[in-house]
Amino acid sequence: MFTKNFLLIISLLLSFFLQGCLSPKSQPESSATIPQINSNWLYWRGSDGTGVSSQTGLPTDLNKSLIWTHDIQGGGVPVIAGGKAYQFGYYGTTDDLQEALVCFDASSGDVLWQKRHSDFISDIVYNRYGVGAACVDPASGNVYFQTSPGLLIGYDSDGNKLWERSLMEEFARLTFPNGRTGGPCVDGHLVIIHAITANWGKQGPARDRFYAFDKDTGDLVWSSTPGITPKDSSFAPLTFEDLPGGRRVFYSGTGCGHVVCIDARTGQALWRFQMSYGGVNAGIVIHNDSIIAVHGKENIDSTIIGRMVAIKKPDSLPGLGEDILVLGKDHEIWRNNGIEAFTSTPVYRDGRVYSTIKRGELVCLDASTGEEHWVLKLAPDQIHASPTWADGKLYVPMFNGKVFIVEDAGDSGKVINEIDLGSACLAAPAVAHGRVFVQSKKKLYCFGSKSPAPPFVVKPQKEFKHILTDPPSKDSAVSLQVVPAEFGLKAGNKLAFDVFTLDANGKRIAKINGSGSSNNNLNWEKWIPPTAKVTSKVDAEIEDGVLVADINASLSAGALKVSKGGLFGVTRGRILPSLPYNEDFENGFEFSHTSSDSISFSYPPLPWLGARMRWQVQDMEENKVAGNTLDRVLFQRAINFIGHTDMTDYIMEADVMTDGDRRTKSNIGLIHQRYIFVLVGNSQKLEVVSNFDRFRHSVPFSIKTKSWYKLKTSVEVDEMGNGMIRAKAWPKGDEEPDEWTLEIEHADAHTHGAPGIYAMSPQSKKKVFIDNISITQN
Repeated sequence: MFTKNFLLIISLLLSFFLQGCLSPKSQPESSATIPQINSNWLYWRGSDGTGVSSQTGLPTDLNKSLIWTHDIQGGGVPVIAGGKAYQFGYYGTTDDLQEALVCFDASSGDVLWQKRHSDFISDIVYNRYGVGAACVDPASGNVYFQTSPGLLIGYDSDGNKLWERSLMEEFARLTFPNGRTGGPCVDGHLVIIHAITANWGKQGPARDRFYAFDKDTGDLVWSSTPGITPKDSSFAPLTFEDLPGGRRVFYSGTGCGHVVCIDARTGQALWRFQMSYGGVNAGIVIHNDSIIAVHGKENIDSTIIGRMVAIKKPDSLPGLGEDILVLGKDHEIWRNNGIEAFTSTPVYRDGRVYSTIKRGELVCLDASTGEEHWVLKLAPDQIHASPTWADGKLYVPMFNGKVFIVEDAGDSGKVINEIDLGSACLAAPAVAHGRVFVQSKKKLYCFGSKSPAPPFVVKPQKEFKHILTDPPSKDSAVSLQVVPAEFGLKAGNKLAFDVFTLDANGKRIAKINGSGSSNNNLNWEKWIPPTAKVTSKVDAEIEDGVLVADINASLSAGALKVSKGGLFGVTRGRILPSLPYNEDFENGFEFSHTSSDSISFSYPPLPWLGARMRWQVQDMEENKVAGNTLDRVLFQRAINFIGHTDMTDYIMEADVMTDGDRRTKSNIGLIHQRYIFVLVGNSQKLEVVSNFDRFRHSVPFSIKTKSWYKLKTSVEVDEMGNGMIRAKAWPKGDEEPDEWTLEIEHADAHTHGAPGIYAMSPQSKKKVFIDNISITQN
């Protein structure tokens, strides 16, 4: 393994093409030259993802070296590229709360630009926002970040938007009350994120997944589902490594309690090792032929909470198309049951592992044996924040708001300085250009040098950026990769796919279709996977790698397969219809299944995100309707999107009903442009919500069980961004009232958003039903 100092020398003298999130022995695929990469802090855990910086001359007295602060709230780690620092945090406390990506002058703290975003349809409570980090692409200086409700956005260094993806509305990304968002990571030409999603088709069941997007276009390159059903969420950072033989992988924790290894180029799940029943949120560190991981949940083999484990890497990895390896206790090198660290990521340095743990201690362990060298009590407790190693010292923020500088004295840890920031610290320090950046829940602090940083200089990538600097021979191709790997195409539009040949290590060899390609002799076909539970094809035509959806194309979903010789690749997606869209469930739904309560049913429309497990089409008085499922309390709530995320200025209408009795009813409603309109049965009200703690308004409305109601919604936004949010409800069969039942103004209203349906059956006791869904242009 190269040392970091040696890498720095090599990068400066030979202009190696380093990337973000590099492991210490990573090999380059980018053709950009990044001077002084180790002087920057480009990712959550530093430019090489280890929490270690090669910086020297850093402050040793934080009380005397503060140079600026900024009143931004959160628990995010700033990232620094040259003279610019980027922070993910939030402003405001109640209705005015907005998350922001803020670009600062790193030496003065002056705000150069900022981008603010309101929450929508998330479960986040108690202002648990801004817990994560942006990342900077070392090959371009572009910056990427993910908001808590799942907007993944790329900007250039001047704040110009490159692209945006709504992970909630496009992939059914879930949110959780803890608000632990995490952050993306740039690796080569990919931006990789980590989220629990409940998408459609094979990816319909909720799983902890990884998604890789093209950093230039935002197109999905691959997705990966390495684990099992999660009982928790995870925002663990990624740690990358180049393996002997040329394969590039990353390691991370998951919400299903595993540590996983993923092929970074293709997304193939290579192995997993279960540590706990809850989520593994701490990042892992690499030591020789092992990886070291820690968690703070219940172990699978005892009632002990928390454990640090060294896991031996398998001797061989699955080949293309082979099943994931499931590692067991025989791959444990050592375990330490005294280490409970729920979300704090350890630091590895010179054969030692440093970790802050729940008891508020900083522990130092031998990476080869797991034995403790020393323990240093710093605070009453600890959560989230991780130590950073720089200049021969550990910079350690704690949950009580104190930040310590600690030296490893061999058999003990020695505090050489401390400062009290007055509010909890949830984030690791970032180190760059003689400065240390620390975020408390209330402020961002910068300590150290006042001197301007050298500019972040990049060299443009070569014209054919998808061809490697040292490509493998063309006869070594073993598979095809189709981009985008998943799509949502609106009726009346077309989509051109890129096809690449890959070698056995997942490296791209060449682009083999489209302009400038060497070979267009590809066979495209609509394809039904052999494991598909529903036979479905997209209502569009594919020719020469271009998918064309007619303006009258219907809502549909399916897969496409491209092949050449013995090689093939697959993409999948949805066709999203033009307005008007109507669904009365009368056509195309055959009752070929029986539910646990002996009801004959059909699955809901395949393109409805996450709907397969939550809705069933059934008969009601010789009329087909959709009812929510009550099989599992986990699915007592349903949030399912049915259209494109950029839809705006439309009207929604549906027939809705709740089952129940005088004491127990459920809730049913519509999702409209990032607002939920819902008839709340037990509370007898019509309510509109964007986030339950941010924007929530209601009016009384009498709701009877087993009675159909009409629900109609509208969102209108003016040029200044002010919105008028309206809804009306009335008994089905009565005349529509002239006046809106609910009418609310909303400053900074949501200007667009996918339509959908909503249900909530408390404790899965009483069903709700929906019929005659209509979406029309306003």
